[in-house]
Amino acid sequence: MQQPLFLKPVFKERIWGGTALTTQFGYEIPSNQTGECWAISAHPNGPSIIENGTFEGMSLEELWKKQPELFGNQTDEVFPLLTKILDANADLSVQVHPEDEYAKVHENGDLGKTECWYILDCKEGADMIFGHNAKTKEELIQQINEGKWNELLRRVKIKPGDFFYVPSGTIHALCEGTLVLETQQSSDTTYRVYDYDRRDAEGNLRELHLEKAIDVTTVPHQETGVTPKVEERDHAVVTTFVESEFFSVYKWNVDGKASFTADGHYLLVSVINGTGALLHAGETYHLKKGNHFILPVGFGEFELEGNTEFIVSHT
Repeated sequence: MQQPLFLKPVFKERIWGGTALTTQFGYEIPSNQTGECWAISAHPNGPSIIENGTFEGMSLEELWKKQPELFGNQTDEVFPLLTKILDANADLSVQVHPEDEYAKVHENGDLGKTECWYILDCKEGADMIFGHNAKTKEELIQQINEGKWNELLRRVKIKPGDFFYVPSGTIHALCEGTLVLETQQSSDTTYRVYDYDRRDAEGNLRELHLEKAIDVTTVPHQETGVTPKVEERDHAVVTTFVESEFFSVYKWNVDGKASFTADGHYLLVSVINGTGALLHAGETYHLKKGNHFILPVGFGEFELEGNTEFIVSHT
């Protein structure tokens, strides 16, 4: 297989969503409350569709099952990763995700959810909720029950270009005015801890999942700061953000024409800025901000040309 697999995103409306997926990426979105672009997804709640080549019209979920050689004949039952873009036009609920074993037992075999965020854009002075201040599980339960959210929740300042690794068990929430590219395990399991007493369009409070949330929250909070590693190449800068058991995530900044090799892994690639081209085996694939594609295992040597920024991941 010597073609990149370009993918059609799936969009999700959310109470906290907005219009940035149109204004920043030019996507056609279903409404002015569109919160999520599932850009590279084989999750049954929103599988991406292949847009080009031999497998045009197939879902990534179907392709994973029927053409395992494209992905190195992996033994995982489900495609393990999910790439999203999130438009937090309003505060997201304060939430936490389970790890694999807990999710397997309590969520019908779904994967757990460790994730990470690359801050694409945010308003001046933006922050997010990342972690908590409880020293013991008993203190966590008490502060939740008493609604002492200002005491319990930790806030950190953010700016465009920041990267955060968010392991399962970490209490977190994106806040108003933030646009994020998220790389995560392929899971749709979220336990809400607090939702600002918001009501949905029908006037109902959204469900909380306090018992499960308390079960899976890491206490005390564990710092997960990352130290990016930067490698300068001819016409490219490669930044390694994280290399974990779940995924590795990189940023590629290309200015001109740069050479890359994709052999050992299949790569998930998102164009987050600029325009350019992918040159491979005599073919030219034009790229623009908002494109998402997979390079199959054994894709080999290729070139990227233009003034373009990419977020790249693999298992």
